[in-house]
Amino acid sequence: MNFEESDEEKMFREAVREFAQKHVAPVWRDYDKNHEIPRDLIKKMADMQLWAPTVSEEYGGAGISMTMACIAAEELAKADLSIALPVMYLVEASWGFIFDMYGTHEAKSELLPRVTKGDLFFGIATTEPTGGSDLVNSTKTIIKPKGDGYVVNGEKVYISGIAETEKYGGVYWTLGKSDPKGNHKAFDAFILPLNMGDGLHPGITTTLFEDMGRMGVSTGGFNIENVEIPKHYLIGEHGKGFYHAMEGFSAARVLIAATCLGSATESLDIGIDYTKQRRQFGRPLAAFEGIQFEGVKAWMALQADTLLTYKAASIMDKHYREKDPKYTKLDIAQWTAAAKYRAPHDALDAITMAMTWHGAFGYTKECPLEAAYRGVRSYTVGAEGGAHIQLVVQARELFGAENLPYRQEKQP
Repeated sequence: MNFEESDEEKMFREAVREFAQKHVAPVWRDYDKNHEIPRDLIKKMADMQLWAPTVSEEYGGAGISMTMACIAAEELAKADLSIALPVMYLVEASWGFIFDMYGTHEAKSELLPRVTKGDLFFGIATTEPTGGSDLVNSTKTIIKPKGDGYVVNGEKVYISGIAETEKYGGVYWTLGKSDPKGNHKAFDAFILPLNMGDGLHPGITTTLFEDMGRMGVSTGGFNIENVEIPKHYLIGEHGKGFYHAMEGFSAARVLIAATCLGSATESLDIGIDYTKQRRQFGRPLAAFEGIQFEGVKAWMALQADTLLTYKAASIMDKHYREKDPKYTKLDIAQWTAAAKYRAPHDALDAITMAMTWHGAFGYTKECPLEAAYRGVRSYTVGAEGGAHIQLVVQARELFGAENLPYRQEKQP
């Protein structure tokens, strides 16, 4: 066992940290208020090969490991406590990675160079109005063959990057069913072009929601009415879309965990510094044992979650990069679900505690911790699978798939 980063990983962390502190930290409060991440910041990230960096070099990416992708997510979140920029980053890094693995060469050659340059947003859209986690029963979007391609009808909601896609261009990694009544084997994954740079695709209409946090990145949805896509936009094999989506969720979940840990770690540091400066009853807050014990417990939780997160990332690297047969996609699902469950919850607890140390100031917009609270809270609610689904995934591996509650026959 080795708990140390390699020399390459240390150098990478330092480079991302230097970039994030120079270019992200000074402006994140502005785009949290203005509700739009500056395009020049995204282009700077692309110039650093930090936009979809997990994509292979052939298509303009850096081909980095999932461990290094987590390092970048963590450092970006330390610089942007609201985690808006890290959210956009992790979507590109995770779903771009899965598309790079299973997409056709023709589609990847057409789209990924534009994505890695920061010219085209690459999003994920699986959630529908009837539900998100229960994909099999909630998915109503239909994809059918038509001519040399496919035609799609449906609706997606609670999707990141809608306003950015409308304004600058973007495509979405999307799921639909070939048979409305089919099970998980009826799913196809495909690229849905919302805006290739010349306006919304005919048949696409969008809507926007206002979230409570992550204000620098938009959230919304879109209707799909008789949208035709070429055959090469299908991702992977026909009928394998559900399985490819599960891999995408795993990749996103480990990056979400790293993102939440970055924001919480920085928030805890800010809180500790404040307790050393703030005096009550003749001594610093940091000198009160009650404050110390709270801080120590939060630090321990974040350290444990960090080990869990990077363990999950290392399993992904062993499976995908090293082709180690000891590690399966089910192992990846279990460990990434554990990281996605623990890290956001413990991060939110740490941020809440640091806000409490600040007293009334912690409840104001002047305190940066409130933005961290609003951002991290999103990942305890849902996004890439709700909290309870992360427990279901782990229970499946611990107790056996045959004992999943929804597979049990109803008792009289």
